[in-house]
Amino acid sequence: MSPKASGIKTIAKNKKAFHDYFVEERFEAGISLSGTEVKSIRQGAVNLRDSFCMVKDGELFVRGMHISPYEKGNIFNKEPMRPRRLLMHKREIMKLSNRVKQDGFSLIPLSLYFKGPLVKVELGVCKGKKLHDKRDAEAKKDAVREIERSIKDH
Repeated sequence: MSPKASGIKTIAKNKKAFHDYFVEERFEAGISLSGTEVKSIRQGAVNLRDSFCMVKDGELFVRGMHISPYEKGNIFNKEPMRPRRLLMHKREIMKLSNRVKQDGFSLIPLSLYFKGPLVKVELGVCKGKKLHDKRDAEAKKDAVREIERSIKDH
């Protein structure tokens, strides 16, 4: 099934997260936004780099997500780096909270996308990579690229 057929349109991906972390589990969450933020997202003016999620008082928040102010938004524009509430069921938030309390796990936004008219965030329960892990991943990627080149040439 193609992304167009299912109504999913990717807005932004956090490529740095895949470089810095091992993604153990993935979850989908809604996000609470103002109208001008949605218009800005439709223009693609969003950056997920260095963003992370945290559980505070039983609610899930994303911090460090930059949504540029909408040009025609004037007084309705919000702060670009403000913490934004993520929408999930209480039991899912508690499950994530317990997972993050374990040693070395973090909640990282992996992508932002439209699912029909709604803006959704894909969250990953991630474990940090060490420097040698990053080098190994890079070496594997280079090897695969080299094999594809040699197959293409022959």
